[in-house]
Amino acid sequence: VQLQASGGGLVQAGGSLRLSCAASSRIVSNNGMGWFRQAPGKEREFVAAIGWNGGSARYADSVKGRFTISREYAQTTVSLQMNSLKLEDTAVYYCAVSRRAVGGESSAGYTYWGQGTLVTVSS
Repeated sequence: VQLQASGGGLVQAGGSLRLSCAASSRIVSNNGMGWFRQAPGKEREFVAAIGWNGGSARYADSVKGRFTISREYAQTTVSLQMNSLKLEDTAVYYCAVSRRAVGGESSAGYTYWGQGTLVTVSS
């Protein structure tokens, strides 16, 4: 399974971006999906996850109320709507497919990863 992430770019603080991640196979439709991010010099961290049917969404405390995760297109695409962006949201964002029907917060629970898309928030 290949994951193609898109939508990253440069945005001013307070602005919005929408990331999308398309899977090459419909086998992911039975799996949870998630987004992680890695800032320069930091470890990869959990951002958001969603269950196989579009339910069971969960978020990191740092993005709760600002980011929204969703699934579309027969559950093969996962999106991340990011609003009220902050400087600390700057990172490479990765989408991933969970080993289970829901998405967890540990990267170890994910089996397929996209190549990452860079989000840069400027002041």
